[in-house]
Amino acid sequence: MEMFAYTLLFVACSLGVVAQVNSQECLTATQDSCRPNINKQSKINQESACNSRYGAISNLEEDLNKFALTHIIKSFEYLLMSTHFGNYDMNREGFHKLFRAYSDSKWENSIELIKHITKRGGKVNMKAPIASPSSNYELYEIESLAKALDMEKSLMAEAYNIHERSIRKLEHSHDPEISHYIEEEFVEKSADKIRELSGHIADLSKMLGESQDNALSLYLFDDYLKNL
Repeated sequence: MEMFAYTLLFVACSLGVVAQVNSQECLTATQDSCRPNINKQSKINQESACNSRYGAISNLEEDLNKFALTHIIKSFEYLLMSTHFGNYDMNREGFHKLFRAYSDSKWENSIELIKHITKRGGKVNMKAPIASPSSNYELYEIESLAKALDMEKSLMAEAYNIHERSIRKLEHSHDPEISHYIEEEFVEKSADKIRELSGHIADLSKMLGESQDNALSLYLFDDYLKNL
C-alpha cells in the first residue's frame, strides 16, 4: 500500500497532474516535494497545509479545550463527593457508588473530547481558563444530589454554548460535524443525568417529608441507590 502511494506521487509529479478542487493548499504545498532539493520553508508549508483541520475548528478549539478541562475538574469533584460518602463515618455505599460512576463518566468524556480535538487537527490546552471549582464536598445526602444537579446543568450549558456557536451559518464558527458530535455525545446523555438526579431529589425529599425517622429514610434510599 505504501509503495502504491509513492508510485502515484511519482506519476503525479512526472505528468504534472493537478486535481481540480475548491481548496488546494495541501496540493500546492506538496508540489515542492517533486523537486530535487526541498528547502526548510517548503517542509513548513507542507506541514501547515496538509493536516486534518477543516471547518471551524480554529474558532471552536478553545471552547472544546475548556469543555474537556471542565470535565476533568468535575470528575475530581465527583470523586471527592464519592470518597466523602464512602468513609467509615458516613458509610453510604449507594451515594458512594452513584458519585463514583459520575466521576468515571466525566473522566471518560474528557478523554473522548481530547481525542476529538486532535482528530480534527486541534491542539490540547490544559491551561484553558475555566471557572474555579467549589471547595465544599462534605455535604449531606440531599445537598449532594442538589450539587450534582447544578454541576450537570452547568455542563449542559457549556454544551449548548458550543452547539449554538457551531450551527451559526453566517459566522466563522459554523461546523456541522462538531455540532452533531456535541449533540449526540453530550446533550442527550446530560439530559438523562439531569432527569435522574432531579428524580432522586424528588423521591428523597418526599421520603424525608413523610417519614418520622429521617435516618431510616436515608438508609432505605441509600440502599436503593446501592442496588441500582
